[in-house]
Amino acid sequence: MTQPPASPEPGTPESVRNLEFKAALLLLLMLLLVAGSALYVMYARGVFERTQRLVLISDDSEGVATGMTMTFAGFPIGRVARIDLADDGNVRILVDVPTRDARWLRTSSIFTMEKALVGGTRIRAYSGVLSDPPLEDGAERHVLRGDAAAEIPQLVAQVRDLLTNLNQMTGADSALNQTLANALVATERLKGPQGAMGLLMGNEADARKVGEVIDRANTLLARADGLTARLDSLVTNADRQVFGQDGGAPGSAAGGGLVGDARATVQQLNGLLTDTRGSLQKVDALLVEAQGIASNTREATADLGLLRADVEASLRKVEGLINDLNRKWPFKRETEITLP
Repeated sequence: MTQPPASPEPGTPESVRNLEFKAALLLLLMLLLVAGSALYVMYARGVFERTQRLVLISDDSEGVATGMTMTFAGFPIGRVARIDLADDGNVRILVDVPTRDARWLRTSSIFTMEKALVGGTRIRAYSGVLSDPPLEDGAERHVLRGDAAAEIPQLVAQVRDLLTNLNQMTGADSALNQTLANALVATERLKGPQGAMGLLMGNEADARKVGEVIDRANTLLARADGLTARLDSLVTNADRQVFGQDGGAPGSAAGGGLVGDARATVQQLNGLLTDTRGSLQKVDALLVEAQGIASNTREATADLGLLRADVEASLRKVEGLINDLNRKWPFKRETEITLP
């Protein structure tokens, strides 16, 4: 019978060869893991992704480092690849933007580099009009830089000036204290017996004079009111005397007063003038008859004498009425009646 081969004992050359093989296999596996991890990291960082180059120009690159991201609306769309110093003294920041994110960058985009009091420097992109043409590869844009820490010395200087001005304003001999003192004096004068008048005039004597002038003006106004009342009564009496109790209303035959009497007198005068006109017409008829009939001249002459006496009587009545009217009416007019 054949016996099975015996297993190698530990420490034999065959067992050592198996150990080296296992160690080599383990090392190979570790290298594969490291290489895979490196490839994954490179892939995660976009090493194998197609990118577009953007050059940002600034006068200072403090706080900017290779590898920092550029954000748009809070999302990282680019990474700083390199920082160079140009011949003109400006800093050129080379940013790699993936092709899939380059659509957010337009020709009208604005780039800022902000440095806050707390935290690092941040590069941001703003695109207001997304309908503008896309930003070309290798474009150069100036970046707007804002440093809050750089404004601290200016802010401290302004605060120091403000405190100095405040100390000057609140000093013992400052204009503000003098103004407050004057306001206090004015308030005390307002509380005084003269009140606002004493404050306006400056002294009590002038304020007292102004008060006396006001009292005199009130007295004059009272007298003017009394005089106005008297004038009203005089006008009323004059109306009563001239127009009568009914005010001389048109159409009233006996209105009273001078106007009523004058109206009645004028009506009587018109009646007398009508009678006189009739008498004169009769005279004209008789004269025509006298000229036509020569044989009856004596009788006509006698009739003419009677008619003339009648006319003279009428004229005397008219003259009496006119005298009566002149005596009642406050004006006089010379009236002359010429006989034919």
